[in-house]
Amino acid sequence: MAHASPRRRTLRRTATAVGAVAVIALGAAPAGAADPDTGLVMGKIGPIDGVKPGSEVGLPGSFTNTGTEALDKVWMIWSATIGLGYSSPTPSNCSTENYGGADEAPQSYLLICEFDQTVSPGVVYAPEGPKLRIQDSALNDELTARVSKSPIQIPEGSPTQGTGPAIKLVERPDETPAAPGSTEPARAGTKVTAKSTADFQVTGAQLKGKVGDTVPLTVKFTNAGPGWVAGEPYESVTNVHIKMPAGTTVTGTHSCRDQGQGAYVCGTSSSFMHPNTEHTYKFKLKINKAVPGAKGSVALEEKSRPFDPIKSNDSADILLDVEGAGATGGSGSTSGTGGSGTSGSDSSGSTSGSGGSGTSASGGSGSASGSGSTSGSGTSTTGGSSATGTSGSSSTGGDLAETGSGSTLPLAAAAAGAVILGAGGVLVARRRAARQR
Repeated sequence: MAHASPRRRTLRRTATAVGAVAVIALGAAPAGAADPDTGLVMGKIGPIDGVKPGSEVGLPGSFTNTGTEALDKVWMIWSATIGLGYSSPTPSNCSTENYGGADEAPQSYLLICEFDQTVSPGVVYAPEGPKLRIQDSALNDELTARVSKSPIQIPEGSPTQGTGPAIKLVERPDETPAAPGSTEPARAGTKVTAKSTADFQVTGAQLKGKVGDTVPLTVKFTNAGPGWVAGEPYESVTNVHIKMPAGTTVTGTHSCRDQGQGAYVCGTSSSFMHPNTEHTYKFKLKINKAVPGAKGSVALEEKSRPFDPIKSNDSADILLDVEGAGATGGSGSTSGTGGSGTSGSDSSGSTSGSGGSGTSASGGSGSASGSGSTSGSGTSTTGGSSATGTSGSSSTGGDLAETGSGSTLPLAAAAAGAVILGAGGVLVARRRAARQR
């Protein structure tokens, strides 16, 4: 199932965040009104843990008619976050839709099925299919199920009707039915955790100029996947800390916060991040004076990321070769990209001087040189690539963020586009994120 690309915008925290970016209440009754689906009770759905991307598992969701009369027809709907999908072909009595993909909500994948059969009181029913598919991008996902007495419609939806064999509800005699007259919710949700990872990585830069020059600086933060990651609603997925080389002043930037003394903090444009996507941070850097060995750094914030086992690419150097400053270690690499490589629009560039050459492992290649005449050879290695030169050696690292261990980034229902499902009409609550400058 194809995923839409996330929209690129600067994220600002909304002070009155309601805890949900896209809340779909399908037929939610006004306060004080009777729930139109009273008498339909969903059974609890346990967590689905340790599933393998590319696999399929049974689509959960069973319910009981706790009323006193049989029903002639019911509808069920499932909403899955972007690491999940449904097996093909879609049954002919079901349709699929993509919902969301705007503001801070990623898309939700909906499956809506109509069951034209008798549903007797006091009996547990569940659909005989289809299956829940674990996508390659799965990591920490959520699934919500809902049963309704009324047709379910999605606003501005474009449903795709299934063409496969129709499915039906089957009795589940091994499950305990809900108590007669119970008014428990007609919805249930669960978390789906995949055996996967997401590689967060940064790239640095190699700069060259003379005193008085203003040079462009571009650094990147990438989720190299394979999993997607969601953070708290209206919060950056992570923050990137950038320290400028000594002897320079930032004269222009966009969407990064100035922390003083040449330090900046840059966030992400949304509270979730698809795999193989990146954020680029651009600055204009004025060289005020020549400082031998001037070097800045790029590093992910000090935050636990258990889903990211590769720590060698969590930091990178910003190397600056100032004409007349002496040797700066021009063979240093600008990034660590060990493990999986970045994708997207990797940058490359080269600078020249009187020293040796170096290699950048940030998806492209570049060369930098010091102007000193020191003899000997040096080697710099990042992510499996190495370069030798005659101007000494420099290695990556900089101020490496301590990531530690602990819980994963929370998969907030809002950031993941979680769906709270009701029955009948439709209410959509959205929050728009303003651009921060």
